[in-house]
Amino acid sequence: MVVEWCTQFLDPRASKDFNISRALIILNQPFSVKLLKTLWAASEWRSCADGGANRLYDVLGTSGDPNLQSLFLPDMVKGDLDSLRDDVKLYYTSLNVPVIHDSGQDSTDLMKCVQALEEKERLTGREQFEIVILGGLSGRLDQTVHTLSYLHKLRKTRKRVFTVTDDNVGWVLDEGEHLIHINHDVLGQTCGLLPVGIDSTILTTTGLRWNLDNTESSFDGLMSTSNHLVPGQDVTIKTSKPIWWCAELRDH
Repeated sequence: MVVEWCTQFLDPRASKDFNISRALIILNQPFSVKLLKTLWAASEWRSCADGGANRLYDVLGTSGDPNLQSLFLPDMVKGDLDSLRDDVKLYYTSLNVPVIHDSGQDSTDLMKCVQALEEKERLTGREQFEIVILGGLSGRLDQTVHTLSYLHKLRKTRKRVFTVTDDNVGWVLDEGEHLIHINHDVLGQTCGLLPVGIDSTILTTTGLRWNLDNTESSFDGLMSTSNHLVPGQDVTIKTSKPIWWCAELRDH
């Protein structure tokens, strides 16, 4: 079976797909108001992982629109709250946004937000939400590696989890065949296939400038980084083991 992928949620001009329930989790890393507005509009449930609330509050506060902060209220703020500023906590609690303290040291703030979403799914009987993580691929290296590792693990229990920054979008492709629908108005030229968390994989691709044909890829050997999308074409990938796919975003 070929698994199909689409990143319509990155296109601010796209109409919302009401057949997809999507959750947005905001991490404590920089992002633009433009990207936030696009992802927010494409999502049904939004949460901030601890200091992600600071980022949300600050980026909206510097937008020049004094009413913008009150228009973008998350469904919850959750984490160990060691990064959440007092003024931000006061602001959101005054507007009845749940601010949930979870002191557990065996899970990160991102993991705590995913657990909250899974609890919502259990209580409501809803189908799985698609998850979009805003942040996670920039800043501290240990946090970036955590994102790579966590999404690698989540592929076993979640169907679709994406991570997005102003520079790129990435997600894990499980072993098998995949068709990635490319919106060339949103995605830039550069892309990559990263063998993270595996010893090696065998890759076959189409739709790339430098395609792979039953080629082994590993950290110790060949890695398809700085590859290019072919204008007007979608991408197919066959992989023998899970692999990270990433593509840059156009600067609009």
